Amino acid sequence: MNSLVPSFAVCLVAFIVGAGCRPPGKPTSADIEVKPDEVRDFAALYGLNCAGCHGQEGKGNSALALANPVYLAIASDDTIRRATASGVRGSLMPAFAKSAGGTLTDEQIEIVVREMRARWANSNATAGATPPPYAATEPGNPAAGAAAYGTFCAGCHGPEGKGTEKGSSIVDDSFLALVSDQNLRTTIIAGRPDLGHPDWRHCSPNRAMTPREVTDIVAWLVARRKLNPGQPYASSEPSQKK
Repeated sequence: MNSLVPSFAVCLVAFIVGAGCRPPGKPTSADIEVKPDEVRDFAALYGLNCAGCHGQEGKGNSALALANPVYLAIASDDTIRRATASGVRGSLMPAFAKSAGGTLTDEQIEIVVREMRARWANSNATAGATPPPYAATEPGNPAAGAAAYGTFCAGCHGPEGKGTEKGSSIVDDSFLALVSDQNLRTTIIAGRPDLGHPDWRHCSPNRAMTPREVTDIVAWLVARRKLNPGQPYASSEPSQKK
């Protein structure tokens, strides 16, 4: 009977080792928490920092869709990198770089930029057409923009931009206060597929917008932005002192 004890003990040890058991209290790699600076997975980085505004898988939400191939065709890596790192003034886009008060390292920002293009860009996005440049190259003309707006935008957004059943108001005080000039331009060129907004080629059945028309429409919209939206304005009536 006693001769069986050593054999049983050897078998038990062999079973424990073979089953991959570990001594109590010794953590595995899965138990060790990864520090924020050490995250290298694109899905994790995008999900934690971008998806809340730009939507799951870049399909858009309160902010434009980053998985829009037309957007990626006009926005360079440097443009996306700069917006991610430093934010966009005049909009809700914050700075994410640690050097600007954010939470991401330069390496993590590079991962986000690289993987966005690798996963979502499409070399055939513009189908051989030449899109207007991402940034305006000259000042816009609001008066000319009014005419261009009537041709390309009024059918959905109404003659004064106040919206129809097809499209929302684009002259609303809050909207214009929260969107940058560049965002207006980007939306006109790249569209908002998540909202059914066409790109610059398909706003009219007759022809695409020219770069000049895009610039002028942005100027027309910017001219309607109030300096202090939501704040009381000076009254022509004298104030009553109590």
